[in-house]
Amino acid sequence: MKTRVIMAVIFVSLGLIVAFVPENTTHPYKLDAEKMLELVYERAQFYSPDEIADMIVNKDPELQLIDVRKEDEYEKFSLPGAINIPISDLLSDDWRDYLDQDVKINVFYSNGTVLANEAWMITRQLGYQNNYVMEGGLNYWAEVITNPTPPKNVSPNEEFAKYDFRKGASQALGGGTVAASSDDFQQATAKPVIKSSPKKKRVAGGC
Repeated sequence: MKTRVIMAVIFVSLGLIVAFVPENTTHPYKLDAEKMLELVYERAQFYSPDEIADMIVNKDPELQLIDVRKEDEYEKFSLPGAINIPISDLLSDDWRDYLDQDVKINVFYSNGTVLANEAWMITRQLGYQNNYVMEGGLNYWAEVITNPTPPKNVSPNEEFAKYDFRKGASQALGGGTVAASSDDFQQATAKPVIKSSPKKKRVAGGC
């Protein structure tokens, strides 16, 4: 039921975005509603919290986290290295060079998923293609990275490796009881295989 409600909200948001986002004459490539829905069903826009944690800890120069919440929420808490572009300012020319580029991998996040998904849909509708969403937002981040749940004793080894990775990442990012460096994290953690979706665009360089 929860999934259906989320999808319904996304579809309503999609309809409004397709109808009201201004035409972009710089980028002739503009997704229609059918193609956008296809991407939503494929979950092509998501990076998992594990992928994001791995990129933060390893200081991946391609990653640019974008907090689309209000400024006061951003100032109370944000992920390391994130910049704040409230969704209400997303169409401002001040942020265009950040959103419309092929160097950084922009990953939107909010408390949940809906607001960040709206930011992704707006930028895709404008023709900007190097923007994504952190799956589950900060609520899911807190659940799986900040406070990961230990696996049951009968769980497969992969689950223990994933838990150890998340616990190490939490400590390296200041979420655990001991603040660790990225080197400590890499030495102490049995890192699981983190699968990155091949459809995501990875480009060299930084800005």
